Amino acid sequence: MNGAILGLIGIGLFLLAYRFYGHFIANKLFQLEAEDRHNNPTPAVAYKDGVDYVPTSKNILIGHHFSSIAGAAPIVGPAVAAIWGWLPALLWITIGVIFVGACHDFGALILSMQYRGNSMAYVAGELLGKRVRNLFLIVIFFLIWMVIAVFALVIANLFMSFPSAVIPVNFEIIVAVLMGLLINKGGKSLKIPSLLAQLTLFVMIYLGTKYPISLTPIFGDNALMAWMLFLLIYSFIASVLPVWILLQPRDYINGHQLVVGLFLMITGLFIVQPEVVAPMFNPNPEGAPPIFPFLFITIACGAVSGFHGLVSGGTTSKQVKNWQEAKPVAYGSMLGEGLLALLATLAVTAGFKTKLAWHTHYASWNAANGLSAKISAFVTGSSRFIAGWGIPEEVGQTLMAVLIISFAATSLDTACRIQRYIIGEVGDAVGVPALKNRFLASFIAVASAFALMISSDGGKGGLKIWPLFGATNQMLAALTLILISLYLIKKKRNAWPFIIPTIFISIITTGGLVLNITRFLSAQNIFLATLAIFLFLTQCWILVESFLILKNKGRTV
Repeated sequence: MNGAILGLIGIGLFLLAYRFYGHFIANKLFQLEAEDRHNNPTPAVAYKDGVDYVPTSKNILIGHHFSSIAGAAPIVGPAVAAIWGWLPALLWITIGVIFVGACHDFGALILSMQYRGNSMAYVAGELLGKRVRNLFLIVIFFLIWMVIAVFALVIANLFMSFPSAVIPVNFEIIVAVLMGLLINKGGKSLKIPSLLAQLTLFVMIYLGTKYPISLTPIFGDNALMAWMLFLLIYSFIASVLPVWILLQPRDYINGHQLVVGLFLMITGLFIVQPEVVAPMFNPNPEGAPPIFPFLFITIACGAVSGFHGLVSGGTTSKQVKNWQEAKPVAYGSMLGEGLLALLATLAVTAGFKTKLAWHTHYASWNAANGLSAKISAFVTGSSRFIAGWGIPEEVGQTLMAVLIISFAATSLDTACRIQRYIIGEVGDAVGVPALKNRFLASFIAVASAFALMISSDGGKGGLKIWPLFGATNQMLAALTLILISLYLIKKKRNAWPFIIPTIFISIITTGGLVLNITRFLSAQNIFLATLAIFLFLTQCWILVESFLILKNKGRTV
């Protein structure tokens, strides 16, 4: 099978989905045109404060939202799931993104905007009561706690593995701050500065390739921890700064970087036209868990992710200028992430030069599941596509490493900012107003993640609970879909486009948690088993609460 043909089919389906299904969701279910006709201001306009609530240009906001939801997950997940064959991965990425993931992200954004830009936990409190709100807060805090601890480790590892990326990635942060100050104080447009920044970034990629930077000569065996501390300090600063100083311009640069990277990969794919050397279907790879439900949990952000709902209902909902821009920002960005996941799948199934090379790399689940194996497979495969343009593979590898690190860093500091919001909502729930202070809340977010990191040698404490991330992430997606369904039922609109995905993702999550509980108990890992049981009971509780509200016709939803 020609990889370029598979890529063309996927791109065509995403374009059709945006034009037709996205339009149906936006105007038939959420009725965004009516919201704007009635001059109903968005939270960004109604509660503008210059720090978090900032009306933002659609193009800038698309860059922010996409960069925040993408990270490394739409690359890592498909790179692992390819072990079951290319067909299951590509089918779930395309179908899942169009009918589940993009609708989930879009719905979460609209729901948050309808409730003053607050989180899904706040919305849960409004729709299902305080008990469910508190459960949501616990689950969300737990999920983001893992994300901050593990993403800091992932990015630190990437800096160690690809020292050529250090110069361009850190250059991007400096330029973003200068752009933010220029635009906010001088009222200038972002277009010319961002294009100049993009061109300069390519110069920095070349310089980074020539002059890689490593902290090992300075910190020795502690180099990894040094990088993680640097990243946590950066995340704290990014979290407390107004969004226009760093978050918006940096993500706008990332958006251009993505466009260039995707363009080079897609066109390179059509130039090279590689053959897919992976099997179409590989149902029983050595050591792998069952394809159902773990394919749908492994791919995660490449198809649907609960973390995306936190971004939609965290930073993005406080920046949308008008209601109709929610469609390109949320539904469109998720299609873009699906495209990245599609290309990642092709990179690790058609990027190998021979079938033997693929089977060697994916000889077993443990071999395919290592972090370095995931990243290296994507970087190698995608740089092979880019080489179709005559770009040296080492430069292509640096370009891809910068792309991955930039998006992962965006997800990291966005997660820290969201955790700040969640801690503030916890403060409301327990009657401690001081927790709403952005400096204190950000410090708690970073310090708690650091405590998790150092609970294991080498700062890898987050990996102890990371086996629960996939199921927790998808559980949060299912719970968010429940909230969107209840909202549509309350408005007496057609909720089935969300009810059906809710049922499917709930089944997937329940199955994954049950299998994880069994696996953890068999391994006598009481700690993880206990956490998995708690998450399972939490999901059951929220499902029961939702059912009771629907059953009780006299109760206001």
